[in-house]
Amino acid sequence: MTNRKIHFTRKAEFPQEYKDTFEKAKRIEWITIISLGSAIILMFLVMGSSQAMKSTIFDEAFGMIAAISFLLASRVYDKRPNKEFPYGYHRTITIAFLAGSTALLVMGIYILIDSTMTLIAAEKPTIGLMNIFGFEIWQGWVMIAVLLYNVIPVLILGRIKIPLAKKLHDKVIFIDADMNKAEWLGASAAIIGITGIGLGFWWTDAVAAIIISGEILKDGLKNIKYSVTDLMDRSPRSVDGKKKDHLLSDINKLLQDTPWINNFEFRLRESGHVYFGEVIVEPKSNNSLRENISSLRKEL
Repeated sequence: MTNRKIHFTRKAEFPQEYKDTFEKAKRIEWITIISLGSAIILMFLVMGSSQAMKSTIFDEAFGMIAAISFLLASRVYDKRPNKEFPYGYHRTITIAFLAGSTALLVMGIYILIDSTMTLIAAEKPTIGLMNIFGFEIWQGWVMIAVLLYNVIPVLILGRIKIPLAKKLHDKVIFIDADMNKAEWLGASAAIIGITGIGLGFWWTDAVAAIIISGEILKDGLKNIKYSVTDLMDRSPRSVDGKKKDHLLSDINKLLQDTPWINNFEFRLRESGHVYFGEVIVEPKSNNSLRENISSLRKEL
């Protein structure tokens, strides 16, 4: 007898139009990393003693985690299944989603604690003058210019990522768009804080950072909940986690409308971009059963 190599399941691949979208998503994530990295360097050089500016730097650093997680997961998610991993490597996408969600939560906790301690201690930040090409300029203007350099790209990138995430059903891209929102909100709060310092209201710097930490914490907790329940094999949901995937009702309707089926049950679980599941049917008769099952499988 000749031994044959049997694969547990075929390698799941995107159709061509989705491959193009996925490649676009990878380019956008590389642009995100470059943009955030350059912004972090510039903000570090001009941050002075501003609490909001300091919080924004940490915000940007944590903001890179989701993009990096996506790019790492994209290198292994479609590897062919084997004996060690018979369902493939698709769940790396869900793991990356959890990593990004955790980073978002940690970012919010850090900003909240650090800013609250600064406010309680009544640490009054000072913003002095900078000598640029022989001219004395208030450092606050330079800091605001650097923050605007950061706000505009992440605002645009975040909006681009949402439709990509929905088309690919990629929750890592979606959490990254959430983090981009946290970044531009944080940078906007820092601009308000710096302006407040310039007007003599020292406390606006820390208060602005505290307010923005609340939004970051809310998103972090929400996305950790969704990523953990995905790992627990919850029924598939939309990328924002707000509603069940329409595929569930589509399959239910298909099975209800199949004339040779007397009764049925089915279940699906989400594994990154791929859904795995089973359908159990009770046929009305055994006539043409093999052909009926084969046809139904193709429809599903």
